[in-house]
Parts: sequence; C-alpha cells; structure tokens
Amino acid sequence: MTYVYKPKGVCSREFEFELEGTKILSVKITGGCSGNLRGISRLITGKDINEIIEALEGVTCGFKPTSCPDQIAKALIAYRSTL
Repeated sequence: MTYVYKPKGVCSREFEFELEGTKILSVKITGGCSGNLRGISRLITGKDINEIIEALEGVTCGFKPTSCPDQIAKALIAYRSTL
C-alpha cells in the first residue's frame, strides 16, 4: 500500500511510503536534507513501523519542536491508525 504524508514544520515537503501491513517496504522523501534523509530511508526500509516510531518520535531539530525523523514517526502513527 502507498501512504503519502505531508510533514509540518520541517524542510521536507512529502513522505511517500510503500508498506505491507506494519512493514516498511520503501520510503521516498521529497525536500529536506538529501543525504540525511536518504540515509534514514535506507535505515528504516524493511523495519516494522512500531520500531521506527519508538526510535524517532520526539527527535527535535535545533530550536524547532519537531524534525524530519519526528515527522516520519508522526506519519507512521497516522498510517497505523488506518489499520
């Protein structure tokens, strides 16, 4: 299943996940810090969303109350609520 999420308060503009149940098959991130987000995408591919939510939720960026990793967690929480 494809799940698209528009993050808020960060440089990234869109997250597009391919998921099978709670497993992340792939993720494409538009905008943001390219190298960091490609690295995060590789690290979370193949993992269970619950593991990723636990690891990334609450991560901040500088003085911002959120970050791209935190927004990934929020996206996966929103997706999980549809299951």
